[in-house]
Amino acid sequence: MPLCASADPNPRAPRFRVPDNAVDCHAHIFGPAQKYPYAPGRNYTPPDASLPDYRRVLGILGVKRGVLVQPSVYGFGTDCLIDALGRAGPDFRGVAVVHPQCGDDELDRLHALGVRGLRFNVLFGGGAALNEAWELGRRIRRLGWHIQLLLDVSAFDGFSALVGDLPAPVVIDHMGHVPADLGAGNAGFQTLLALLRERRCWVKLSAPYRLTRMSHPPYSDVAPLAKALVGAAPDQCVWGSDWPHPQIRVPMPNDGDLMDHLLDWIPDEDMRRRVLVDNPARLYGF
Repeated sequence: MPLCASADPNPRAPRFRVPDNAVDCHAHIFGPAQKYPYAPGRNYTPPDASLPDYRRVLGILGVKRGVLVQPSVYGFGTDCLIDALGRAGPDFRGVAVVHPQCGDDELDRLHALGVRGLRFNVLFGGGAALNEAWELGRRIRRLGWHIQLLLDVSAFDGFSALVGDLPAPVVIDHMGHVPADLGAGNAGFQTLLALLRERRCWVKLSAPYRLTRMSHPPYSDVAPLAKALVGAAPDQCVWGSDWPHPQIRVPMPNDGDLMDHLLDWIPDEDMRRRVLVDNPARLYGF
């Protein structure tokens, strides 16, 4: 399987002053591949993307804190995430993928390292099945963790019932992964907005290039979706870079250009601070 494209090695600073203690709530660490091999049934093969590389990007963006999300290519293997969190320090948190039979002692160990959620990848697999989310959600409730879902809300029947049934807080990846050409009026997206208004879930303003029909930023067709999410519940939104942007269908964007979307999506400076600082502090316990 050929390697995905690497992230742009020359990120630029965003065009606005990023507030102190801002958090990137969605990034991945990959490799070294020789030390942390990928699952045989993976959907893609990423190039190495190290913690020092990621910290350099955060420094240029002016972002202090990060949340490392275990990618699907590792399946149930948490070693790469654990290694990165062990070296990252108190300004980092993690979202893991664990086997349904994972013991409570292992959950406690992950919590001590900074893990604050479990990810279920409905779109691409690479971990526990969604029908395991209820039992794992019940077990992580004592730790104050959340369940993070990667799914297309426009194509998932019973989305509202799923969120209502889960026994832990729910975080939705990548703006619900709704194709931008369906628009904010899509029924599934409207369900997501309703859940946000009722404070029944959170959403990540991340990865617009996974929703767009455009080849380069600004991905203006995604803006109505992002603005609708922020307008529905600004205190339930967090931002994520999705660095190093694995397996995307468009040319690799610059991370400064991606962060500049926030100027359009959230023009109010105080609201932008809430999305970048206050909301993730509540969600991840910074």
